[in-house]
Amino acid sequence: MAPVTIHVIDDDEAMRQSLAFLLESAGFSVSTYESALAFLALSHVAETAVVVTDVRMPDVSGLELVQRMRARGMAHPVIMVTGHGDGALGAEAVQSGASEVLEKPFGDEALLSAINAAMRGRSTA
Repeated sequence: MAPVTIHVIDDDEAMRQSLAFLLESAGFSVSTYESALAFLALSHVAETAVVVTDVRMPDVSGLELVQRMRARGMAHPVIMVTGHGDGALGAEAVQSGASEVLEKPFGDEALLSAINAAMRGRSTA
């Protein structure tokens, strides 16, 4: 199986760096982006990838990112993180195609567990 790359998209640089450190420490390859538009500018994303994105970002939100990904045929698992979670937001994110929504602050194990679950779901689809 090819190595999994985690694409971290968050407009908060400290959050991007923190998530990258955690995920690299767990053995993942990590690419970071300061916006959804920077991620969407990629011409190709490896099949073995998981996206971790903030919900609230300027220009393109995490919800809109998932919609744009799906419109382009990108079926990568997406885990959304938010500091403004509520039940309606979580339901909307899942309807948009997100694998899971984690409310900040979340523990390291919660994120790693969500990524592993997303990868398992992907491999059994």
